[in-house]
Amino acid sequence: MFVRSMPHDFASSVPETNASFKIAIGLNVLIVILQVVYGIVSHSVALVADAGHNLTDVLSLLFALGANILASQPPTKRRTYGFRRTTILAALLNAMILLVATGAILFAAFERLGHPTPVNGRVVAMIAGVGIVLNGISAWLFAHGRKGDLNVKAAFLHMAGDAAVSAGVVIAGLIIIWTGAIWVDPLMSIVIAIVIVAGTWSLLRDSFNLAADAVPEGIDSAAIDRYLRGLNAVTDVHDLHIWGMSTTQVALTAHLIVHGDAVRDETAHDALLSTICAAMHDRFGIGHTTVQIERGALECELAPEHVV
Repeated sequence: MFVRSMPHDFASSVPETNASFKIAIGLNVLIVILQVVYGIVSHSVALVADAGHNLTDVLSLLFALGANILASQPPTKRRTYGFRRTTILAALLNAMILLVATGAILFAAFERLGHPTPVNGRVVAMIAGVGIVLNGISAWLFAHGRKGDLNVKAAFLHMAGDAAVSAGVVIAGLIIIWTGAIWVDPLMSIVIAIVIVAGTWSLLRDSFNLAADAVPEGIDSAAIDRYLRGLNAVTDVHDLHIWGMSTTQVALTAHLIVHGDAVRDETAHDALLSTICAAMHDRFGIGHTTVQIERGALECELAPEHVV
């Protein structure tokens, strides 16, 4: 029985996005202050609701930044994978915070629909316009890294969604200016809540799946199984497991049954392991591969009553 694990650089896989997180946090704090102050002055529930949404984004960005910093720390004897899983927990927590904020926005909007209050449409449109600019800059900061990291993707979706929401608030302000229909303000708050839920659902689903050790999105486990079974020396595959160690890193373990020559010949054995590890990295995006080679199937998972 032999085991080979592909070398992995724990720190290098963490994206260097800390500066982007810090800038985006600063911009969103500014947006929150402006929207709260002018939302109260203009009696706009849509503006205050958008401020609440942006406040949750500040918290989300702080959680993501903290997780990003922790994930870059090296492993220890107690935490052999380091703190990389905190990026998954941060993404899951962010999704839950957004859903709670959505409930608060809906409550305020329906209450205002029942008790309309005059709204200063010009102030609403002006401040929301500033939000479009600042959120657009924040989204641009995360645009490059959004495809490889769920945390960065979450930040990008938050910022891009905020820019779209601010655009909706601008529209509400203009409609109020032109028509005087103050009911448009709470109605836009409800639209904002729907946008938040729509954007949060996929984040909640993906982060929960990662936390539950599901195969990460974008990884084709069936294709990996076919590849391993198609290798010349391999006669069978079992105990194939694929999971996310963080929002950017994927791990795989597998037991391969090979014919006798591949086990006895150390050169062939090493070549097989190197080929598998390289293929997992280059073809399937898996950076941490551990393969166990066997002459015959071994039962390595004990029943609960046999676990001490």
